[in-house]
Amino acid sequence: MDDTLIQIGSVLASTLRLTAPLLFVALAGLLSERSGVVDLGLEGKMLAAAFAAGAVAAVSGSVGLALLAAIGVAAVLALVHGFACVTHRGDQVICGVAINMVAAGLTVVLGIAWFATGGQTPTLEAAQRITALAPGLAEPLGAAEAHGGLLGGLLGHGLFSHNALVYAAFVAVAAVWFLLERTRLGLRLRAVGENPAMVDAAGVSVPGLRYTALLIGAVLCGLAGAYLALAQNANFSPNMTAGRGYIALAAMIFGRWRVLPTLGACLLFGLLDAMAIRLQGVALPGIGEVPVQLIQALPYLLTVILLAGFIGQAVAPKALAKPYVKER
Repeated sequence: MDDTLIQIGSVLASTLRLTAPLLFVALAGLLSERSGVVDLGLEGKMLAAAFAAGAVAAVSGSVGLALLAAIGVAAVLALVHGFACVTHRGDQVICGVAINMVAAGLTVVLGIAWFATGGQTPTLEAAQRITALAPGLAEPLGAAEAHGGLLGGLLGHGLFSHNALVYAAFVAVAAVWFLLERTRLGLRLRAVGENPAMVDAAGVSVPGLRYTALLIGAVLCGLAGAYLALAQNANFSPNMTAGRGYIALAAMIFGRWRVLPTLGACLLFGLLDAMAIRLQGVALPGIGEVPVQLIQALPYLLTVILLAGFIGQAVAPKALAKPYVKER
């Protein structure tokens, strides 16, 4: 058995699994910011959605209800965000930070009050989770033995061992690209982020378009949160998003507010995260064992480096973070 192919397939599988929630949230932020609304609340929406998914799955045992709950909670927060920033023209950055703070605190308080497990939800059984579509390919060794080194170790485990939400994340990339580039709604969303006065003069509602972008993004944030609680983990735990909302924002900026470059940036972060997991406990020649804390910090260090190097070069939508006031 070719161990190299197995290792490559395992890293590929980990990269795709770790990229999925980042993709959902980065696309949500891209839609919001292309419409002119800064959405720093992505982290809070994803965290609240993860709690809703974990809690509902634990109580009802239904994955479908858990997904609906996650999307519903994210949509409520998106409406709050829109009410504060679009309707009442509040500061978009402050509103996003407030959503993150409320979600971080409220999920812990409700978790303690409802389940008395330190803010966590009960551990979910297999029937309450989103599991791999092809369970036989979930283990790289078993997949490789069953299908041969290349097919099993690289293609089987690397590409075909995932659950439905991983594939949905990459389908969402194509859907958001098509929405923005090939539909009338997408044209209007891009236009309202560049020149809302022109859109308003054409008789199209600027607030309506921005609310639409926020709500579509809420669906994506809900799926990201559900993925964390139902697929990647077996329950909700406090602050389990671990800054993924901010990393997704960095990926979106690095991608210059475009869908395909954002996909590439998310894959880069996912690969780095996968490699960081693999490097834990590994001794490098001439260096020795790398501290676990340094390895775990790599994705966040890359976020800072990318933002410091590219935020000045990236050209944001012209109306981003500028509340629209209708001219009389």
